[in-house]
Amino acid sequence: MGKFVVKETKTGTKFDLKAGNGEVILTSEVYKSERSCMKGVESVKRNAPIAPVEDQTAEGYAKEKCPKFEIYTDKAGEIRFRLKATNGQIIGVSEGYKSMPSCVNGIESVKKNAVEPKIEKEEKKAE
Repeated sequence: MGKFVVKETKTGTKFDLKAGNGEVILTSEVYKSERSCMKGVESVKRNAPIAPVEDQTAEGYAKEKCPKFEIYTDKAGEIRFRLKATNGQIIGVSEGYKSMPSCVNGIESVKKNAVEPKIEKEEKKAE
């Protein structure tokens, strides 16, 4: 069972979606407030299960309507995906993968783990 881990950073609040094995499968941007971050969590829960996949690494790929997962190759040559909401905003991004099957498994994991996840707040560590 997946879980969202919400944590404060120096500049705001972000979330990670973790799979049942504890691996981070999706990371958000840094939001200005916790309230905005929680809206991002809700957006992932709402959009990920229904989002089609647009493989931008394929020649002449078919464009999908948002919400959607976009698979792309980053500057380092790794394969990544991002989840976009219905308004086209990026909700979360993946780590870099070495192979397409691993990336597709990551997307499937997000779809599965975003359905009824727990939400945890990570306490800020004393500095």
